[in-house]
Amino acid sequence: MNLTKKKIRWIIRPKEKKESSGIIAKIQHITRRRVDQLWKQYCSTGEIPIIGEAMGRPRKPVTDEESTVIDEAYQRFRYGARMLETLIRKAYSLTISHNRIHRYLMDRGLARAESSKRKKRKWVRYERKHSMSAGHIDRHEDPISGLKICAVLDDSSRKILAIDEFATINTENSNVVVQRAIQKYGPICPLRELIMDHGSEFGAHRRDENGD
Repeated sequence: MNLTKKKIRWIIRPKEKKESSGIIAKIQHITRRRVDQLWKQYCSTGEIPIIGEAMGRPRKPVTDEESTVIDEAYQRFRYGARMLETLIRKAYSLTISHNRIHRYLMDRGLARAESSKRKKRKWVRYERKHSMSAGHIDRHEDPISGLKICAVLDDSSRKILAIDEFATINTENSNVVVQRAIQKYGPICPLRELIMDHGSEFGAHRRDENGD
């Protein structure tokens, strides 16, 4: 559902009166999480959120080291961005996403956008067929109490496997929740994969001696 300025203002008004996010979400046919996101943004800025302008993370620029590696790998292998991503990771012990590699190659005139790949695809909910084949770990900050909630959800059933509240979120606290899920469900059916974002609280900013 597309949120207009009018609908966002409607969402903010009942939240100011302490209305439940779940009730608002049900009326507007959106998720509770989306309601909480809009309310958090409103609380931090004091202004009605504007959807569609300057949304998402800013693009990460290509560093001098990365540009040198991309240029060398392209001249050496003459492959596209997807293949170069794998080759650079193996040959240079450097991880650069294929999207960033592709944008760099396009800026250099070494690649071009393909119209067939830019078509809007039909939305399909990503969900595993079997429980415990994958889980999601993520965090949420309550805009009122300020408590940080960390949870592990089963990707198939959406069951909460483990959850806890913390005053702060860090790698150690995230690991506490993961270990709780392992101890509770590991003897029954070990969780095969755990999906997470690039948050530092999940250790994504750390690299070992090999750069991984």
